[in-house]
This record gives sequence, C-alpha cells and structure tokens, in this order.
Amino acid sequence: MSQRQHHLLSVNGARIHAVEQGQGPLVLLVHGFPESWYSWRHQLDALAAAGYRAVAIDQRGYGRSSKFARLEDYRIHRLVDDVVGVVQALGERRAVIVGHDWGAPVAWTAAWLRPDVFRGVVGLSVPFSGRGLVALPGSPFGERHPGELHAELAGPGQTFYQDHFGAMDGAIAEIEADVRGWLAGAVWSLSGAPLQALLPDFATMDQLTLIRGSAMTIADGGRMCDRFLPLPPRLPDWFDAADLDFFANEFERSGFFGPLAYYRNMSDSWADLEAQADQPLSVPAMFIGGEFDVATGWGQEAIARIGERATDWRGTVIFPGCGHWIQQERPAATNAELLRFLRGLG
Repeated sequence: MSQRQHHLLSVNGARIHAVEQGQGPLVLLVHGFPESWYSWRHQLDALAAAGYRAVAIDQRGYGRSSKFARLEDYRIHRLVDDVVGVVQALGERRAVIVGHDWGAPVAWTAAWLRPDVFRGVVGLSVPFSGRGLVALPGSPFGERHPGELHAELAGPGQTFYQDHFGAMDGAIAEIEADVRGWLAGAVWSLSGAPLQALLPDFATMDQLTLIRGSAMTIADGGRMCDRFLPLPPRLPDWFDAADLDFFANEFERSGFFGPLAYYRNMSDSWADLEAQADQPLSVPAMFIGGEFDVATGWGQEAIARIGERATDWRGTVIFPGCGHWIQQERPAATNAELLRFLRGLG
C-alpha cells in the first residue's frame, strides 16, 4: 500500500491541506461538517489500491487549511475556486470529485460550473440541489429563498439548524463548551443504528414532522445538543474513541467560525448561483444516500426528479440501515460504489 503524503497547497491566496495516496487518475474527496480530510481515511486506501490518485482535503476554515475572518470568504464560489485550484496545484487538468455533507454541494456545484475540470461527480448524503445547495422539502432545486423556507420548516418557537449555525455566536458557544462531547453527540444522533432502533419507519415518515421534532431544529432559548440522543456505553466500531479524538483535536485547534460561516452564506450563495439555475448538470454523476440519513430524507424530491436536472445520471444508491456518516458507517460499500462509478467513466 502506498504511503500517504501531506501537502500544503497554495491555492488562490489560500492554504489548502491535502492528503494524497496512490497514483493514477485524480479523485478529489471533499468533506463536510463537522469533519476533515480524515473522514475519507477508508476511501484513500481503497482508491489508491485500485490505481487512482486519491486526494482528501481540509476545506478552508478546517484543520490545517487557511482560516479567513471575512464571512464572504466562505461563499460557494470561493469553495468551488478552492477545489479547482487544488486540481491545478497538483499538476492535473481534470479530476473526479466526490463530496459528503457540505462537501457534496461543493462537489455538485464545482462539477456544475466547471465541467471542463471535473469529469465526474459523486455526492454522498446531500443530493444535487442546484442553487439551493442543500435539497429541502418544498425546494428540491433551490426554487425558494433559503431564509423563508427555513422558517416554515422549523415552525413557531424554533430555528432550523442551518440558521442556528449561521447565527454563529450561540452555536459556537454551545460547541466550545465541550467540543469532544458535542461531536460525539452529533455523530451518534445522526448515525443509522440509533435512528433505526428509535424510528424504524424513518424513510417513509413525514419529513416536516421529523425536522420539527429532532435536533435539526432548536427551540427558542435552547441548544442543539438538548435533543441529541443519549450516547451508548461504547462508541460504535466505525467511529471509535481514537476517531473521536482526531476530530476533537482538529476542532480544538481550528475553531468553528469558518465551518459555520458556510451556513451563514447560504442565502448569498443562493443569490450568487441565480444565473446558473436553469443550466443542467452535464457530467457523469451519481448519488449515495443512507436509509436513515436526514439529508437523504429531505432530498427525496430532488432524488426522484434528478432526471430533470442531470443529463448523464449514473444512478442512485441508498444503503440500508445507514445514517448520515455514509463513507464512515459503510466504508466497504462506499468504496465499491465509487470504484464502480470510476470504472464506468472509462
């Protein structure tokens, strides 16, 4: 097995930390919140062994990558410019891009705007939503302004988590009070095993009811963690104490301003993409979701209607029993699907 190499790449005035393994066609892996390059640890090994140059990055605001003080430095076009710049800084002209959670909207949008650079795209958890970035009930492709929609989804006396994160101060104070405990609670509460035990009909339940009764809405004066599920006596094998320590150590050093600024910019990013809204996603594309993943649930309409927006759709795969952390909860299945997609590109 080839060894991993860590690089600090100079990209459009930013420093992007990239972890590389293997040789061959470039596959760029983009993480979400609250994660890092390490979220792709199982995919780096598998892709390298299969003959690909796998590169997982820390997005701006995370890990060893640059931290910027201006909110506008976290708008969607900046994030797209980063991944395009990473491809160029690695000496490549083209790549396949794969994203999970917030990395999925970055990957989808990069492939949507720059098909000259990205020859294929795979999104995990969050389906393609056009200018909406994150597909939601009633707005599968960003038809509605995020702020208006979020208020309706949350209902009276509550705030949708994207707005809670985007307000920043309260969320930062909540998380910083116990970074390790908050991360453990978030990972467990959004994973497949506890949701399958608690809500076995999750995939067919009314999404509005689920949103309003979960940790994805915050009661006025409350905290997101107030609705986290109780932690088990022992963390699951796919996310053990050492994995939790890695993520906690990263965020204790880097903080949360940058990661939460992604959410603060959702309305501005929606406006920035208005001119692109009616353009199709033209490169080969596929989606991987989880049966018990909240974002997969919210995106059901976008998943069902993707044929209206993508001209070379290679399929949707939903992993049974899987929650939000798809490539970590189901590494072998994720690797198999990624390799199937990559080999189909020729």
